[in-house]
Amino acid sequence: MQALGQRRWVIAEGYLPPTDPNASRQLNSHEAACLLNTGDTPAQVAITIFFADRDPAGPYRVTVPPRRTLHLRFNDLRDPEPIPEDTDYASVIESDVPIVVQHTRLDSRQAALALMTTLAYAAG
Repeated sequence: MQALGQRRWVIAEGYLPPTDPNASRQLNSHEAACLLNTGDTPAQVAITIFFADRDPAGPYRVTVPPRRTLHLRFNDLRDPEPIPEDTDYASVIESDVPIVVQHTRLDSRQAALALMTTLAYAAG
């Protein structure tokens, strides 16, 4: 299949609420970048995180195998540093091959869960 998407994506909004130690992984608040690689070669992806009051963090590096998807929780990023909770951030996602990026947030801080999802901005 042809490689679909773009090589650079932007998610201008991000926020990780404080982790609830009593919640299961499935129901803990999180942000995710859903990365889709429809092509025939692995996608080498670098993610840079931007903040309002400090220098950027990253790059965080992941590989998306050919013809596969990776649902990457920002809460799980650790190297080079964890993304701080209770802090606004934005992300730039760059790949060496075209990919598609969708942003998803699960906010479980209240009894009525909120799930939001949108395509990231394709920056070319």
